[in-house]
Amino acid sequence: MQKLKVIITGATGMVGEGVLQECLVNPEVERVLIVNRKEYPLQHPKLSQAILSDIQDIESVGEDLSSYNACYFCAGVSSVGMDEQKYSRLTYDLTLGFAKKLLAINPDMTFCYVSGSGTDSSEQGRTMWARVKGKTENDLMKLPFKAVYNFRPAFMRPTPGAKNVKGIFKLITALYPILRPFNKTYFLTLEEVAKAMIVVSLHGYNKHVLEVEDISFLASKS
Repeated sequence: MQKLKVIITGATGMVGEGVLQECLVNPEVERVLIVNRKEYPLQHPKLSQAILSDIQDIESVGEDLSSYNACYFCAGVSSVGMDEQKYSRLTYDLTLGFAKKLLAINPDMTFCYVSGSGTDSSEQGRTMWARVKGKTENDLMKLPFKAVYNFRPAFMRPTPGAKNVKGIFKLITALYPILRPFNKTYFLTLEEVAKAMIVVSLHGYNKHVLEVEDISFLASKS
């Protein structure tokens, strides 16, 4: 079976960093390109980096991207303090712009988007971030990639050794061994999220919106 060559966005954030860490150790992944606005301080035989002031300029990367067969889009921002127009620009516009550029380079690719538990597929609900994420998911699934999977994790335990961990997630890490056994519908590890991405990239899945239970199930198959 063909090994994976993966493009990752958002590796300087907690989610992207966790996905990167798993990809670097997973034998099913042979190559990783991270696309960031700033350098991630790591050297690894599998890893290359593209530093772009605007990650939508993906076509300007000197490396031949047509050989990459998966993209894990982990870049994202909090909606706290933003109006809908600004949040849409930094969430919907950025994600769809990047995906369309990548599609033009290689449509035979699996695109995994990290959304979030509670995302509103109807695009009509009261919660602003959930509507924007829902529209982003819906329009990604209209793009003619080989496959698009929208991941909706809730609380995630960072991977040990992660550098980009915010305060609340440090608390989650401390409480995780207590909370996970009692509520498996909310608590995941970032390792599980990444493993699930790798599994759907290799083998596909019968759903394209993946809730916590789906992610946990897929991770167990890796």
